[in-house]
This record gives sequence, structure tokens and C-alpha cells, in this order.
Amino acid sequence: MKTIYIVSSFLLVIAISFFSSKKEGKHLFILSGQSNMQLLKPKESFIPVLKKKFGAKNIITVKYAKGAQPIRRWYRDWKPAKGNDPKAEPYLYDSLMIRVKKAIDKKKIASVTFVWMQGERDARKNHGEVYEQSLLGLYKQLSKDLNRADINFVIGRISDFGLKKKKWAHWKMIREVQVKVAESNPRFDWVNTDDLNTGRNRKGNEIKDNIHMSVNGYVVMGERFAEKAIKLIESNK
Repeated sequence: MKTIYIVSSFLLVIAISFFSSKKEGKHLFILSGQSNMQLLKPKESFIPVLKKKFGAKNIITVKYAKGAQPIRRWYRDWKPAKGNDPKAEPYLYDSLMIRVKKAIDKKKIASVTFVWMQGERDARKNHGEVYEQSLLGLYKQLSKDLNRADINFVIGRISDFGLKKKKWAHWKMIREVQVKVAESNPRFDWVNTDDLNTGRNRKGNEIKDNIHMSVNGYVVMGERFAEKAIKLIESNK
């Protein structure tokens, strides 16, 4: 009888510890960036993976992206490597945050994951030298605005499209910065897209090593983003 009591008490302690360690609330996923994020359809692949893991009622997804936009449209303190122009114009970030705050109003949030697919424009305009501080600055900006020090960060590395174009010398630099930042923090990770830009686009045309992803490429990209997000949430409980 005493043995049964001890075992029962032990199991009760484990159960209480398990449930108390699980954060209550919904999991928030913020998706932003330029055209490759804009063309991603979350309901097609990103959301289904998350639903399977957390349940439809336990996730909130907010996406706001616009093609051909540099990171200075998000990061308030952006500055060029030399001179004073161009200047930061973070109106895309402001628009994103309006949507985020509306989506989470009066809701308890268990985790926040920021998914970022951007960098092509900065590579083409040769702003690679300030991309690292801009990317980290954007993350800190979001953390401050949401008053959270535990935001997960998934970075989509820009594809291999511009590596062979001499006029875009900063393409390689941006890719390296994205990986460097992603590997600098246990709450960060990155997604490879080099194998996603060959196939057929949404117009049915064949593409090879394109700046944009193929139809199937966007599906796989969404799945990879979701899988990385889940991994970060699970490993940082």
C-alpha cells in the first residue's frame, strides 16, 4: 500500500510539473519580407503543418509582405554604409505591426516566431555591408515593440539566383550574413531555398534558378518555415 502511494505521488508530481511547464496561450507567427514572402500562400503549406502540431485554435498567423522592398522599409534605424541617403522609411513595418496588434488583442500569447524572407533588394542595391546590423536591429525592434525577449527568428536565405551576376556583388554577402545571424542565437535558424527556384511558375512557364520560387517551391518553403518554427518553439520551452 505504501509503495502504491509513493508511486502515485511520484506520478502526480510529474504530471503537475509537465502541465505547469507548458506555456498557455496561442502561438503567434509573423511573416514578412519582399516578393518571395508575398507570393507564399500560408494556407497552402505553412499553416497546415502548424495546425497538425498545435491545433487550429492555438495558432495565429499574420503575413504582410511587398515585393522589391529593401530592409530599410522595416528597420527604423537603417543607415547606408556611406553618406546619408537613402533613408529609413519603415512604413511596411508599421503596417505589419498594425495587423499584428489587431490579431493578438486581448489574447494570451505562448510564443512568437518571426519568419523573414527578404534580402534580394539589398543585394541588388549593394547594401550588404549594413545588412547584418539591420537584420539584428529589426529583430530587437520587434522584440521591444512586442515587449518580449523570447521571440524566435526564422530566416529564409535568399536563393542562388544572383551569385553569377557580377553587378550584384553583394548577393553572396547577404546570404552569408543571413546564415551568420541565424547561427548566432539558439532562438534563430535559417531555411535553404536554393533548390526551390526551378520548375514551373504559377503562369505555367518553366523557370530555372529564378529569382522567384516555382509553384512547388513555395509549398516546400512554407513547410520548411513551419518545421523550423516548431523546432525553435520546442527547443526553447
